[in-house]
This record gives sequence, C-alpha cells and structure tokens, in this order.
Amino acid sequence: MSTPFPFTAVVGQDDLRLALLLNAVSPAVGGVLVRGEKGTAKSTAVRALSALMPEVDVVSGCRFSCDPDAPDPGCPDGPHEPGAFASRPARMVELPVGASEDRLVGALDIERALAEGVKAFEPGLLADAHRGILYVDEVNLLHDHLVDLLLDAAAMGASYVEREGVSVRHAARFLLVGTMNPEEGELRPQLLDRFGLTVEVAASREPDQRVEVVRRRLAHDDDPASFAARWADEETAVRARIVAARELLPSVRLGDGALRQIAATCAAFEVDGMRADIVMARTATALAAWAGRTDVLAEDVRQAALLALPHRRRRNPFDAPGLDEDKLDETLEEFGGPGEDGDDDPDPGPGGPGGGQPEPDDAPQGDGDTAARPEAGEGGEPQPSGGGAGEQSPARAAEPFRTKVLSVPGLGEGAAGRRSRARTEHGRTTGARRPRGALTKLHLAATVQAAAPHQRARGRSGRGLVVRRDDLRQATREGREGNLVLFVVDASGSMAARQRMSAVKGAVLSLLLDAYQRRDKVGLVTFRGSAADVALPPTSSVDAAAVRLESLPTGGRTPLAAGLLRAHEVLRVERLRDPARRALVVVVTDGRATGGPEPVALAGRAARLFAADGIASVVVDCESGPVRLGLAGQLAGELGGTAVTLDELRADSIAGLVKDVQGSRRAA
Repeated sequence: MSTPFPFTAVVGQDDLRLALLLNAVSPAVGGVLVRGEKGTAKSTAVRALSALMPEVDVVSGCRFSCDPDAPDPGCPDGPHEPGAFASRPARMVELPVGASEDRLVGALDIERALAEGVKAFEPGLLADAHRGILYVDEVNLLHDHLVDLLLDAAAMGASYVEREGVSVRHAARFLLVGTMNPEEGELRPQLLDRFGLTVEVAASREPDQRVEVVRRRLAHDDDPASFAARWADEETAVRARIVAARELLPSVRLGDGALRQIAATCAAFEVDGMRADIVMARTATALAAWAGRTDVLAEDVRQAALLALPHRRRRNPFDAPGLDEDKLDETLEEFGGPGEDGDDDPDPGPGGPGGGQPEPDDAPQGDGDTAARPEAGEGGEPQPSGGGAGEQSPARAAEPFRTKVLSVPGLGEGAAGRRSRARTEHGRTTGARRPRGALTKLHLAATVQAAAPHQRARGRSGRGLVVRRDDLRQATREGREGNLVLFVVDASGSMAARQRMSAVKGAVLSLLLDAYQRRDKVGLVTFRGSAADVALPPTSSVDAAAVRLESLPTGGRTPLAAGLLRAHEVLRVERLRDPARRALVVVVTDGRATGGPEPVALAGRAARLFAADGIASVVVDCESGPVRLGLAGQLAGELGGTAVTLDELRADSIAGLVKDVQGSRRAA
C-alpha cells in the first residue's frame, strides 16, 4: 500500500487545509469545494486528510459501517445484535467521473426482486463512504444527475434507492470534498450552493516557497516511508487536535451577537436562501472549537464568511466568485462584535503543530479570484495573426440577451445536456430492448410481456411470475444531450466598427450563456489578417470563452476560408476525442472574403466540407448599412445551414431555425 503525502507537509495552501480540517471537526459544515488550476496540491491535501481522521467503531459484518453505539434502525443488514464491533481507519472513497448511478448509490437485483420478492441489494460508493470521506475529483465534469444524488445524500445523511416499487434506504453521512479546475467548466449555481465551503487555490509565485514544494515532493517520492516518519509527530498532534475539537464542539456557544453578524453579512451580500446563514454558523462554531475556545468571536464570523459566501454570490457563469472584504469588515463593524457573548480580547488560539499548520486567525484572507484565477488571455493566450497598423483595441461586448434554442437535427447519443434530442439514461421512456450488460432501467411491461407466454412451461403454480434473465427488458429513453458549439468569429477590418463589434460580441456572449445553461462544450476560432487561430480549444468552461471574446482585437483582411478550414480541423480532432458529441457551428461574419487568390471560391469550397460531413451550422449575418450584398446568406447555403441577422437572433422568427437548417440540407 502506498504511503500518502503527510497533510502537515503540504506547503502553503492555508485556506485549503483549514477548510478540510473544519469539516473533519464538524462534518455538518457540509463539505468543501476546492477550485484551482492544475498542479496545486488539491488532490494531495484531500488524500492526506484521510490519514488524520480518527478511527471509527463499526458493527462487525455490517456492509454499511453502522455505529455500534447507535446502529441505523433501517440498515439493510440489520437489525444488529449488541456487542459485536470492530475498529478501523476512516475510509476515503473516490468517485470516478465516469461512474454510473448504480455504482454510486448501489444496485438492486431486479430479477430476484421480481421472481422471489427478495431485496437483494449491492451497496454502492455512498455506503462505502459512510462515516468517512467521499472525494470527487473534477466534480464539475460529473454528470448533473449524479451530482444531484450525491448532494442529496450529503444533505439528508441517507441514500435512497427506488426501482419499480422496490426501495432500500441506508445511512450515508460523510465528509464531502470536491475538486475542480474552473477552466474545464463550472458547476450550476444551485449545486455550488450545496457545498458548505469553497476555497480558491493557486500555485505560489514566491520562489522560496516553490523550492520547498519541489524539495518535499522529491523527498517523498524517493522514500515515502522515511519522509512520512519525519512528519509523524506533527501528524499525531493534528490528529489529537481534531479529536479534542470534536469533543469541545458541543460546548461551543454561538451567542446572539455572532448570530446577528452572520445574518447581517448574508443579507448585505444578497445571498439567496438561508443555507449560507446555517453554514456560516456551523463554520464559526467549528473555528472556535478548532482554536480551543467555547465562544464564537468576531474573527470566527469573518473567516466563516470568507469560506462560506464567495461561491454563493455567483449570479451567472461570467461572474467570478469572490468577496469584497472592505464591505465585509464594514458590515461586521456596523452590527457590532459578539463581545457580550465572549471574550473582548480574543484568544488567537493554539499554535499549529509543526509544518506550518493553518490557523483561523492568521490564514491569508480573501485570496479571492484574483490570486487563484489569472485572467485568461494573459501570458500564453494565442493571439490572432495579421496584426499591425490596422489593429484596433478590443470593443466591449453589448449586454447579453436571451436567445432561442439552436439544436442539432436528428437523434444523438452524446453526453447528457439540454440542447438536442438524444438517447439517454434519463428522460421519457420510448421503448424497450434486451439489456447489454447489467440491467439499469427495467421496462416492467415489456418484461412481463416477454415472460408471460412461458409460465406454464416453467411450471408456475403460485401467484408469482416466473422471470428469467432472458425475459428482462431495458427501457430505452429519450432526453437531451449537450453539444459542441463551435464559434467561428470574423475579427477582420470589415467588422471593426466599435458599435458593430460590440453588438457582435454581445450576441456571441448571449449564445455562450445559452450554451452554459444547456451544458454544452464550446470552442472559439477567430480569423483576421492572413490566418485563423484557435482562441479557445473545445472546453466546458464558457467563462473562459467569454474572457477570450472580450479581449478579441479586430483589424486586417478577411481570411474566411482559413477560418472555416481551421474550424473543420478542430471538429475533426474533437470527433476522435469525443465521437458521440455532435457539433453545431456558429459562424459570425458579414460574409466577405478578402486576401489571397480567389478568396470567395476558396471560402465556398471550405464551406462545402461542412455540408458533406452533415455538420449543423448557422451563420449570424453581421452585415449592416443600407446596401447589403447578402454574402452571409450565400455562405449559409454552401454550409448547408441557414443565416440569421443579429436582430433575428433575439426574435421569434428564429424558432424554426433548425427546421430551416434541415430543409436547406435536404434541398441541396
């Protein structure tokens, strides 16, 4: 068994370590979501925490880790006889991104349930994680319905499995930790709200600290056991401190003064609902227990706000999480401190045991989004080719608006989403088929119909139906899938009028917002000057696309053919990576093509590649002025799609756009 990296040996990342420790002290805080760029010790810190968790007593032989002092009365393995128990380390269970619903919540043996009336239940990962840690790496890439199940179980402390009238319930209380890289896509706001705390992490820019990170990592990789032994005393001290804080927690007093500050802070930052108030109260109480105090002080409330509120203030996918610390301090000062409820001279709490253990009072405050998420487009951002004297500074995007749905024709089988029709695991039932592999969604009527003709031959004598494996039928369902929406944006001189480009960016921003809500992947190709560039490879991060769009400069000639060819290449590569995800190409241009020999003919040949491959496409016609050449419409015809103006993008007339796309392709 590999030796994990010691928790106390993690360099820096004070907020991350503090949030994890607070959840270890009080799992009722609700878990922690760790956001940050790759290579910032997110996974290392989470895995290291499991070694610090105190051992748990479990009922011997119970697959659901029941507490012998208070066994779950509804445990599927119960009822339990008193006395038989064993001690074991708290588990850390990892949920893979590609896990199925059955792997998460467990699976019923439908065949035995129908034929024998027996609740044969195979526990899932939620049962394994009971009274331990459930870790979800890249939680933002997990299917939405799995995240819903996961967070419901975390909130209720129990998991429910119900299939065709057969139900099983078991306890599922765990410390939930999710990590994510925001560049790969965001969680929906309602899911963000279900995580108790959030922290932003980033690699240190201090050379000395980076040197220490490398030194410790190399030392651990060379001899894990020896490295862990060097930190054994610090690990033991933190483990003991967690136990002491857990014992002290019931004695911590949350006075009226602290409660007023919590309520005033949540109101001042216009946080929706009451979950934030409850989480802040539990976090402040855990902070006091961690510091060895029985009273909640003003600094506990402040630290609790910095951990519990930033992700709850996000109003749309283009808002960066964060908290205005000046406003926070003003609110706390206005509503007074909890001095009447505690010590006016706050105790800074005991010092951390070795290894730079984070403290609630001296942890870096308000790193916010500025430290953890550098602006996309800085440094290594690809810059469009063909700049020069004709280049203009970027125009700001106009206010986004609500667009109508653009869908890909036909029936797909891509990742679950909300855009185009697809065969999915969740949705309305449209038919039945023989199961391929494990049965997950039983079609009861089709199963009974398949089994009924054979009852006499099988010797049926009682009321029960004799069901065999060959009789089982899997329900086929139709729902919605997410697509790859690839934007091909003309940034040439013909688009460079500021008011015009502002409107164009506003339209693309509106479509990006729609893509976020429909769980699409997005990509951005721009063309100007003499070439085209992939400003953003296909990603689930629509806010990254919005940042690249905002900084897009304009000027130069219009290499339309280059833009289309680059987009076609992007789609070819993406089909190899994700063959089930269908694409929708949105070309934003006035249709002009200049530069090089026969630019119009080249653009036409490039466009016909999309039509030949059956790729759904829409041309957003940006031509303006009294004289219109209709070039965008001609381009749409070559693509096998349709053209709409910027005004039509927000009008009801676009409702039949997909039918027009399909009709144009048939006519061609």
